Amino acid sequence: MLTVSGVNHFYGQSHTLWDVSFDVPDGQCTCIMGRNGVGKTTLAKCLMGLESVKSGEINFNGVELHKAAAEIRARIGIGYVPQGRQIFPLLSVEENIRTGFFGKAGKPGSVPESVYQMFPVLKEMRRRRGGDLSGGQQQQLAIARALVIEPKLLILDEPAEGIQPNVVQEIADVVNRLNTEHGIAVLLVEQKLPFIRKVSDNFILVDRGRVAASGQLSELDEGLIGEYLTV
Repeated sequence: MLTVSGVNHFYGQSHTLWDVSFDVPDGQCTCIMGRNGVGKTTLAKCLMGLESVKSGEINFNGVELHKAAAEIRARIGIGYVPQGRQIFPLLSVEENIRTGFFGKAGKPGSVPESVYQMFPVLKEMRRRRGGDLSGGQQQQLAIARALVIEPKLLILDEPAEGIQPNVVQEIADVVNRLNTEHGIAVLLVEQKLPFIRKVSDNFILVDRGRVAASGQLSELDEGLIGEYLTV
């Protein structure tokens, strides 16, 4: 589905991503892991077209995206939930969700019932302002907004950050349903191992802007955890 080959990224003169290569398979959850500051969010932004890459290839279902704008990537089926959620606090829940339609070709429609089935609390609160929701509910709102484009790939940047445990479990259940029931691939940026183990099939360990290791989650052993994740 998604193939990343030899991607390099710079902030000014600082070389932040070094020849990054990996694959994201169809219908599975792949987790980008690593300590703070190693380039995980930068990589996610590069994949979505929010940061430009200096060199390398990003291929999605046979379409080369190296220089494609973010809106083009959304229209061909890549959804993105940024770190920090970035919802609109003064818009209602339903209005927030509908802003996702700007990333989809064609005229905006009504919010699909399937989105509300994923997140029943959002249907109950659809007239409330987004800023009045709890952090966990805002995270659910950000995911719902990304789902209205009916993505084939969903990029989630630290969805469990600062969220109460019961909502973390609900988000884990949603990720599993996206994989198994809808065939949507999920690329997850995350550090919390308990959450990762609930949802991920594969892992990519990033260290100082490079891919240090990758494989099936069953291959993530204590040696790799100690070397690249333990603080």
